[in-house]
Amino acid sequence: MRRSALLVVVLGVFAVAASASGQSVDSCKALVKLTIPNTKIAAAEEIKAGAYTPPAPAQPSPADLAFYKQLPAFCRVAADLAPTSDSDIKIEVWLPIANWNGKFRGIGNGGFAGEIDRHGLALAVFQGYASGGTNTGHEANGIDARWALGHPEKIADFGNRAIHEMTLKSKAIVAAFYGSTAKRSYFASCSDGCREALMEAQRFPADYDGILAGAPANNWTHLLTNAVVNAQALTATPASYIPQSKLPAISAAVLASCDKTDGVADGVVSDPQSCHFDPAAILCKGADEATCLTAPQVAAMKTLYAGSHDSAGKLVFPGYVPGSEEGGNGWGTWIFGETATQSAMYLFGTGFFTNMVYSDPKWDYKSFTVDAGLKAAMDKTSQALDSTDPDLRPFIKRGGKLILYHGWNDPAISALNTINYYEAALKTTGASAIKSSVRLYMAPGVQHCGEGPGPDSFGQYGWTPEKPLKDAQHSMYAALEQWVESNTAPETIIATRFEGEGSARHETMTRPLCPYPQSGKYNGSGDPNKAESFSCAAPPRPAN
Repeated sequence: MRRSALLVVVLGVFAVAASASGQSVDSCKALVKLTIPNTKIAAAEEIKAGAYTPPAPAQPSPADLAFYKQLPAFCRVAADLAPTSDSDIKIEVWLPIANWNGKFRGIGNGGFAGEIDRHGLALAVFQGYASGGTNTGHEANGIDARWALGHPEKIADFGNRAIHEMTLKSKAIVAAFYGSTAKRSYFASCSDGCREALMEAQRFPADYDGILAGAPANNWTHLLTNAVVNAQALTATPASYIPQSKLPAISAAVLASCDKTDGVADGVVSDPQSCHFDPAAILCKGADEATCLTAPQVAAMKTLYAGSHDSAGKLVFPGYVPGSEEGGNGWGTWIFGETATQSAMYLFGTGFFTNMVYSDPKWDYKSFTVDAGLKAAMDKTSQALDSTDPDLRPFIKRGGKLILYHGWNDPAISALNTINYYEAALKTTGASAIKSSVRLYMAPGVQHCGEGPGPDSFGQYGWTPEKPLKDAQHSMYAALEQWVESNTAPETIIATRFEGEGSARHETMTRPLCPYPQSGKYNGSGDPNKAESFSCAAPPRPAN
């Protein structure tokens, strides 16, 4: 059934149940009787103000629990979607009982997904949006891919089908509850959620009017090929592995080499493309110590920076850029791990090839070769998982706006991948169309979706507690809505770094995020922790 026809049917069936405002307890309960193809409504219940508690086995943080207490009353709808015989896509749609802003926000996922992002749903409802989210067709923690073994339809659900189905069914539920369709639809997410976001823009361009997408894992097959290459480099010999204890020395050496490239030494490498750090600079001269790298470790580091290539020398996936190696969201978690086979990227790479590509629980990553592995991944999973199509003309033609962002010092997904996609879109879609509808922002000193030494708060999740939602200068999400609804294109966004908790939380740094290819350059005077001391300019690219 076509999307428009589906909405007409839903509106017709529920015209009596929905009041003029469409916001009542009775109309919420009536949604359990809603008939939508391939959909079973499992629950429709009013959640009173401040009464929401996440279902077991969720273990929300104290901060999350405190936030849930602030929620207004809303209608919670749970549904099971079965577009194929092997599909079991669970969705939830949250609908404010009062003060709906007339808009819908889709919520994405991280990693291998496996759970509904209820915090994201809560945030949307708190802001007045109707919102929908999904587990993408399986129940698991986000780093576990065993659910995919022998289930190609579940891989397709995870890859592209579940988000699209969630979006269509959520909009139908919204229309039934309120008696009218959402006037605007937005999607905001990061990492795998950004892969989902770009999948929506590329394959289902009518689903969303505005998309905010960060740190995209869109080149999925190549990204996880690179993860296995890096795992091999770090375990080539027992001496190749780099323990987390060496991160302070690596970070100090990088900053000594590159921190001043933006005109000020502040612990943030603003333009890592201008940094050409050689890990051999800290080669151990004698005994192996925490302050230096051994020759095998230098070789491993060079692989991490170089990225992966096939046997013909063609780049498969770009390497990491220097800067922000330390921290809880840095290289220790994502690349090195507590042991050689416990890093997040090792688990993602081996989980992907074991369960999605080779369907062999005994597959050994040490047998991996780039040419054969990438071909197998592309042949079996690219159609389901990769959202790399640079042709955004259908999305742009219907008025869609897309804001991309990436932390320069992301230790999970090289920021260069996003630049490569943006430049491919420029070439394929056309510079004029991209300028009218797409922006890319690179965030200095920011790691994967957030954290790091740089200012990492810029409204990327739709709301910044310290800044008003409608402040488009400080919130990318507010800037996206302004672009969609008022045709005012975003320019410089001010990012902020906060420290402390609760009443002790305070602002310590602001920086301009410049539309790519520009970056912030220190003016030579003024407080280096203030955005007004920097100007956006296209940086020169020194020869290697």
